[in-house]
Amino acid sequence: MTDGEREMSEDGTTRDGERRACDEEFISMGRDPAVARLLRKQLETLADGRAGAVLAEMAKEVLSGRISLRDAVRVGPYEHELLAVADRFGRQWDEMSELDRSQAESEGARVLNQQREEIHEEERRGRADDRAGRGPSTRHSARGWSVY
Repeated sequence: MTDGEREMSEDGTTRDGERRACDEEFISMGRDPAVARLLRKQLETLADGRAGAVLAEMAKEVLSGRISLRDAVRVGPYEHELLAVADRFGRQWDEMSELDRSQAESEGARVLNQQREEIHEEERRGRADDRAGRGPSTRHSARGWSVY
């Protein structure tokens, strides 16, 4: 687990009981589970305050489910800070050489593919667990329970 990630239980809460958004909550943004996972991880990084207090607050609000990401980017202070960060990124990107840009694009593609592979492996393990009768134990599962 990286600094930006918190261990989450199956009911979507962290060890300290705080609700945290799951990858599925961001799929509508990109319709790609890997993009959704990376988006959640980036929000967790922002929540740690690495990009300042305003974006940390926004990320915490989104991750807690109190506001959607679509709505958060329309909140004045959040929008202002996001635009400032995007502007800085755009300037840095423009200053990069073609080789550096190409390497950054390759690294981005590598990270995205790595996330896709991890998701595929998790799904494969989940299907294997289901076949073996060891499916996920969620609070809504009746597996292993009987009246008799």
